[in-house]
Amino acid sequence: MQLGLNFIHLFVESAPYLLLGMWVAGLINQFVPKTWIDKSLGQDSSVVTAALIGAPLPLCSCSVIPVAMGIRRSGASKASTASFLVATPETGVDSLGITYALMGPIMTIARPIAAIFSAITTGMLIKNFGTQEAQNIHQQKSEPAKKSCCGHAKPKPESFGQKLKSSFVFGFGQLLRDFMLWFLIGIGFAALVATYVPTNYITDYAQGIGAMLLVVLISIPMYICATASTPIAVALLMSGITPGAALVFMLTGPATNIATLMVIKKELGKRELGIYLVGIIVSALFAGLLLDYLFGQFNWQLDLSHGQHSDMIGLFYQTCAWILAGLILIQFLKNYGFKKHANSN
Repeated sequence: MQLGLNFIHLFVESAPYLLLGMWVAGLINQFVPKTWIDKSLGQDSSVVTAALIGAPLPLCSCSVIPVAMGIRRSGASKASTASFLVATPETGVDSLGITYALMGPIMTIARPIAAIFSAITTGMLIKNFGTQEAQNIHQQKSEPAKKSCCGHAKPKPESFGQKLKSSFVFGFGQLLRDFMLWFLIGIGFAALVATYVPTNYITDYAQGIGAMLLVVLISIPMYICATASTPIAVALLMSGITPGAALVFMLTGPATNIATLMVIKKELGKRELGIYLVGIIVSALFAGLLLDYLFGQFNWQLDLSHGQHSDMIGLFYQTCAWILAGLILIQFLKNYGFKKHANSN
């Protein structure tokens, strides 16, 4: 009973921030020109530009891979591609809302700053220590636009209303579908810890660099996005790890899954893969240690959601939770229920 109540509370408290994040993510997807993104990440662009562009984008660990491959083959340098690959899955507008809901304002500010720092560090290491590449070696010549049967080279641009509609379809459809399973798993894991793990259970073993290195080893093989990693980080915090160690998990988990690493090896090279891992791990450890130092120096306190039910927070939160649950159910039926029905026929 208590486990179910804790799960519901965490879900309800996350719902309005998650809905807001998905809506903003949809707007970015539709109203920020993709050609501008591609052009800004070309050979002459800096790793800083790539990090700043990638950080707010609503792309999870899986969906960032084809985008990064596209910009690389459109002419982006190895350093810019790596910087984009780090910053984009580590944070985003869709993850900041749930970070605020479950962890409070300090972690909401620290997370994107650390992600951008990690991306810039990794990109600069590849730029300075990676293998040299020929100018525009990966840039593919664009084929001339094919005319349709009516003689038009380009499709008619979408109106503002159509783009607005498409932003809802992306934010509350495709994006939700990309992370909903891991989000629910993360909420479930957090509820388990809140219910069964005593407070400060692993405090004696969860301090300093040793705990952070352990978190790195756990997070590297995981296939998890920034949004779904947040409730798991909350669970780890409630079990006794430090805020810095939780930040390390949220940085290394989304950016170092096996699929991303294999793409880096193929697209950038073996040497760059090694530098990529070193850059992420070293920058994440530095950010984690610095955050723990600041927490101790200024006596900051985390504002965690502990999964305790207080009349389920209020009508607004409950309404948002019902909307989010309905959207998840719709996506589940579209992707699992309908497919299973079609296969049975």
